[in-house]
Order: sequence, then structure tokens, then C-alpha cells
Amino acid sequence: MINLIAPINTLGYGVAGYNILKELYKIDNSVSLYPISQPQDFESEEIYAAIQNQEKCLTDRPCVKIWHQNDLMTRVGTGKYIGFPIFELNRFNIKEITSLHHCDKIFVCSKWAKQIILKNLHNAKFKDEDVHVVPLGVDNNIFSPSAVSGRKSTVFFNCGKWEKRKGHDILLECFNNAFSENDDVELWMMCDNPFIGEGNKNWQDLYKNSKLGSKIRIIPRQKTHQDVMSIMRQADCGVFPSRAEGWNLELLEMMAMGKHVITTNYSAHTEFCTPVNSRLINIDNLETAFDGVFFDGRGGMWAELAQEQKDVTIEYMRDVHTLKQDGQLTINQNGIDTGKQFSWKNSAQELINGL
Repeated sequence: MINLIAPINTLGYGVAGYNILKELYKIDNSVSLYPISQPQDFESEEIYAAIQNQEKCLTDRPCVKIWHQNDLMTRVGTGKYIGFPIFELNRFNIKEITSLHHCDKIFVCSKWAKQIILKNLHNAKFKDEDVHVVPLGVDNNIFSPSAVSGRKSTVFFNCGKWEKRKGHDILLECFNNAFSENDDVELWMMCDNPFIGEGNKNWQDLYKNSKLGSKIRIIPRQKTHQDVMSIMRQADCGVFPSRAEGWNLELLEMMAMGKHVITTNYSAHTEFCTPVNSRLINIDNLETAFDGVFFDGRGGMWAELAQEQKDVTIEYMRDVHTLKQDGQLTINQNGIDTGKQFSWKNSAQELINGL
């Protein structure tokens, strides 16, 4: 099997690492796990058994590292080395390119990301066959189909750590312009960001002090995926006006539950978002990625969210609200069908295929 290097926690990389490890272990219980930092937030026999497998690890086995594109320089063993970065921008800086060059092959989770790798490293050793798409998944046992919420209010929901990249500045503007105090709507934000400290309060204050702040609910980070699912089950529509995504787990989870979703037609989530299962916000231009926190403007580009994109978002939100209030909002069956295609079992199998 393989030597797997990955974090195990409730953040994006950690969720991917945990679920892929668990499914790989079902296929071959000799997989060895080398966790990045101490595993947390998951009680799993597979994790600890895979860590114990380090003692009988074969160093000539393939090594797969699920981690950032700027930190792929270290590995385990002498076998073929595959980096599996989950990135959001369309260009790499020098450090990232140097890091990626340490790999023999690269796994990515979308066709969009594969084209970014090939475009940026077209003069390097990576050819089409050296870059393999391994889509991430959703736990359909947890995020299973759910009926339309019985709440009278139309509940819009966003989950994903506070960031300009996630479109949280645009979402607030759109919500305030789409509705008035007389509309029976709510916006639920579950966006705690462990990396920005006091910045969390700044975002929360921005939302709560806005025109429709009384209709906005700030939800703290949840401990388990079952808790996340319980909140999603009460929502009517997920709104994700992202400038760029490496995957967007929460968007797929909402879709798998049969919830309606609004999102940009750009970056990695185009692997599973289509006009059939999503309300897509088309992107006309890209702009330099800058937020003064995580992106300094010296890297790649992301989607420009201009007035046209805001207007489309507003139109979609009003449409969902009208359907809900008229009793005509139905379950998103196309989203459910999509969720069934993107299981973690399939992710693990596609990873093995790529080896």
C-alpha cells in the first residue's frame, strides 16, 4: 500500500486526510500514517492502527503527502513520492514551484487544478500523465438527504472560515440589498477562523451591525460533523460566492443533503457544481488575489466579483426566498445525485488508481 502523510483534524486538509486514510485502511490495513501534528477531534481505530504501522513500514512503498503546495519538500521512504496539494489560486510563487519539484507525481482534486499545475510547470518534469485528479468526497452516511426545512423563515447558510476569498464581504452586501426588514429571511454564518484571532470578532461585528444584522445568526465552530449536519438540515440554501476554492467541502455537503446552493462558476468546485445542481454565478474576469491577511497580491489571481456578479447573487437569493414562501421550494435531487458520486470511498480508490 502506501505511506500517507496528512493532518488529522476538522480543518479542510485534516478532513481530507482523515476520510481518505479511513477508506484506504478498509482496502488495505497495512497503510502507514505519518500525521502532520497530533491527530485531533477524531476518535478512530483506523488512525491509531495506521500510526502503529509505522513500525513495520516498507520504506520503498509510495509516499503520498496531503498538504500545502509550499511544504512538500519532506517525505517518508525512498519510493515514488506524490504530493497532493489543495490550492486556490491560478499561479504559484517560487517557493511553491520549488516545493512541487520535489514530487515525482502530483495529485489534485479537480480538473481545474490539473490545468493550473500543467500551465505553471509546463517546462518542468510534469506531463499530463504525471498529474492525476483525485476528487474529494462527502460522507453520505452523515450528510444524507434531508427534507425542506419546516421553518417559516427562508434560511440562507454559509460555512467556511472568515476570508475575503470566501466572498464574505460580498455575501453581506448581497443579503442586505436583496431583502428588507419585512422579509422573513435569515442568514446563518458558521465561519470561525482559527488563524485570525481578534479578526473573527471584526467579521462578526461587521455582520451584526449591518442593516439586517437582526436577521443574521453567528454560529460557533461545531465539534463534530453530526453537529454541522444538524445545522445544515435546518437551512434552505447554501450561499458560497467564493472568489476561489481548493474544493469547498461544505458546499458539497449541503448539496448531498438536497439543499439548494448558490456559488461562483470558477475554481475547484466546478468539479461537482453544474447548472443542473447549482445556481451558478458566472465570472467574467480575474483579479489579483489580495486581502492583506492571507494573500499579499504577489501570487496568483482569483475571480472578480463585480456588480454583475452581485446582482446575480441577489436575484438567486430572492428567487429561493420566493419559492420557499410560496411553498414551492423542493429538495435538490440533482444535488443528492451528485453527492452520491463523490464519496470518500471513491476518493481512496482513485488515489490508488493514480499510483
